[in-house]
Amino acid sequence: MPKLRHGSQMLLNTKTDWGEKMERLPNNGDDRQKGFCVHCGGQTESKDHAPSKVFLDLPHPKHMPSLPSCGDCNNGFSGDEEYLACFIECVVCGTSDPEQLSRDKIKRALRRNRSLRDRIERGHRQSDTVGGALIHVWQPEDERVRRVVMKLARCHAAYELNEPRLDEPEHVLVMPLVSMMDDQRDHFETAPEVNIWPEVGSRAMHRMLIADDAYASGWITVQKGRYRFLAVAEGSLMIRGVLSEYLAFEVIWE
Repeated sequence: MPKLRHGSQMLLNTKTDWGEKMERLPNNGDDRQKGFCVHCGGQTESKDHAPSKVFLDLPHPKHMPSLPSCGDCNNGFSGDEEYLACFIECVVCGTSDPEQLSRDKIKRALRRNRSLRDRIERGHRQSDTVGGALIHVWQPEDERVRRVVMKLARCHAAYELNEPRLDEPEHVLVMPLVSMMDDQRDHFETAPEVNIWPEVGSRAMHRMLIADDAYASGWITVQKGRYRFLAVAEGSLMIRGVLSEYLAFEVIWE
């Protein structure tokens, strides 16, 4: 993953508009695609939210996506998700000082967990430019970021398309929106044209047939300014997502 630069100009002010508009949709797709841990295929013992609540602010959306998960997988992602949520907030705000951050949830996490704050600070460098400006550069822990991205992609594939994927994808991209060239950003934001409908009974199929305010141009907004995703299956299966309108990811299974 490339190093991340301070990107506070990309964070939307969403204090008063949380976009709690997702419909509660059933999954009436093929039952053979259900009933097991979405991450490892094991027995189900809990529900795993996608995204995790640590990526969202209060009040949480009423109809958050959740998937069946075993206890080990569900609990195993918690530390990585908290790390990434805190890391993104520090990058966006340009500091790891809890008192200077915007999100209350992240302030509390870094106040109580000094070791987490230290890990984030170890990836932070700042230097002066020729013109005298100060540049903040952040190096994330790539494996932790990838684990979270894969968790989210697998959950969205199963939740939206009824297409659980336990295998490794052919393509994984993670980068800040601010690092994209204009044509890259246009390509990322534009949902691919598909010529076939999603699986009959899947949530993606239901969403095409109802007036869901959370759905627009292929993207589904879980919480405005905090999390949105796109799920498409036609030949290949593609999941895209954006966290805090800063960090973008794309996962493709051929």
